[in-house]
Amino acid sequence: MISLLLEDMTFEQDIRELLMAFYPGEKYIYKDEDAILSLSLFKVDNKYHIKISSDDKILEFISPIKEAKIDTKNDLKRNIYNNLLKLGNEKLPWGTLTGIRPTKIVMEMLENNISFEDIRKYLKEIYLVGDKRIELCINTARTEFEILKKVDYKEGYSLYIGIPFCPTRCLYCSFTSYSISQWKKDTDIYIESLCKELIAVSKMYAGKKLQTVYMGGGTPTSLEAYQLAKILNVVKENFDLSNLLELTVEAGRADSITREKLEALKATGVDRISINPQTMQQKTLDLIGRHHSVEDIYESFSLAREIGFENINMDFIIGLNGENLDDVIDSFTKVREFAPESITIHSLALKRAARLNTENKREIMDNSLILSMINTAIDTCIDLGLNPYYLYRQKNMAGNLENIGFSKPHKECLYNILIMEEKQTIIACGAGTSSKIVFGDGRIERIENVKDPKLYIERLDEMIMRKEKMNGID
Repeated sequence: MISLLLEDMTFEQDIRELLMAFYPGEKYIYKDEDAILSLSLFKVDNKYHIKISSDDKILEFISPIKEAKIDTKNDLKRNIYNNLLKLGNEKLPWGTLTGIRPTKIVMEMLENNISFEDIRKYLKEIYLVGDKRIELCINTARTEFEILKKVDYKEGYSLYIGIPFCPTRCLYCSFTSYSISQWKKDTDIYIESLCKELIAVSKMYAGKKLQTVYMGGGTPTSLEAYQLAKILNVVKENFDLSNLLELTVEAGRADSITREKLEALKATGVDRISINPQTMQQKTLDLIGRHHSVEDIYESFSLAREIGFENINMDFIIGLNGENLDDVIDSFTKVREFAPESITIHSLALKRAARLNTENKREIMDNSLILSMINTAIDTCIDLGLNPYYLYRQKNMAGNLENIGFSKPHKECLYNILIMEEKQTIIACGAGTSSKIVFGDGRIERIENVKDPKLYIERLDEMIMRKEKMNGID
């Protein structure tokens, strides 16, 4: 338990998130009680006075209030960070950075023609970022910067198609998903509604350039082959695809993949798929609720290659219960056999809805162990000739680390970059999806679709009208 006594709550979230990085899994109280660590903050003579107490050690220091709020925030975080190190804590790979998009900082600096050397200096001095994460961030942003040059922000847009069904719900998952077995008899009704929304969107954006299409979930391949074909054929027949740069479908779990489904995806123009093992350890697959074997992953990947897919991504999660460094080394030794075009590495981040939280099954791993695991994964990607191309972070992320995508040159997922950088409008169709409308002045408006598939079907016209209203259609 950590005690926070803050006279000024302005920077409460920033301070709490920094402490969460050092002390994962701890609860926070806002009163003076026994705790493993207590932090007090108050103002005297226009300066912040900070006191940190832990194990009979007391550290007190003063941080001036500066003209710019951002400068005050960063100064406070640096002071707290450095004093937490004095208490015996290890350095964090991302230093004081707790935001979700560190590459955004670098991208803005690149757009202002700031040199790489000055960017490195800024990340180290302002945010105390470690050398390896500085290089990771710069290399990722540099790739993004070049890729995004081909994107038309003003006239272009992207399309997300949401399939909220899965074979089973994984132990770590907090996404909107429903059991395909329970929805089996009604999935055709859902697809009819989804196709109606897609057709409506195609009319709303008839004068714009559709540049990327991404079908995700859930697990899209929970659907039957004919259902996948129907959705994608509606896209082909109603949208102008002459400016399309990629069409991705998350094939997802090996227990949902069949030859017929992959052939349907290939026949309807899908040029990138994702096969997501999350781990190559059978004990972990069983634990998280994946009803397939490691061998099934090999067979699904081989089948995709046989059918002709030349751009395959694989997702992995670092920090799953019961795994150690040897398990991760073994998983990524096996990954070398696949030689996928891209690999996405996720540090486990659990939201409240995940069963690992609701059922109190989460294991808090040591930060140094998580760092060794994810560095093993990153080093494997680099050895395979893959380059980092998108990166983001989340709250409650294991080791205060990152999610990062690696790919071979020209095999990057443009949609992944766009969803993070928020520079292009993304229209989302289906239950539980969220559209982001990006205006010329940089303002972003969101349009949420209801999560429950039954309510989505019932309220479809309302979902369509929201989009029409945002698009200026009466």
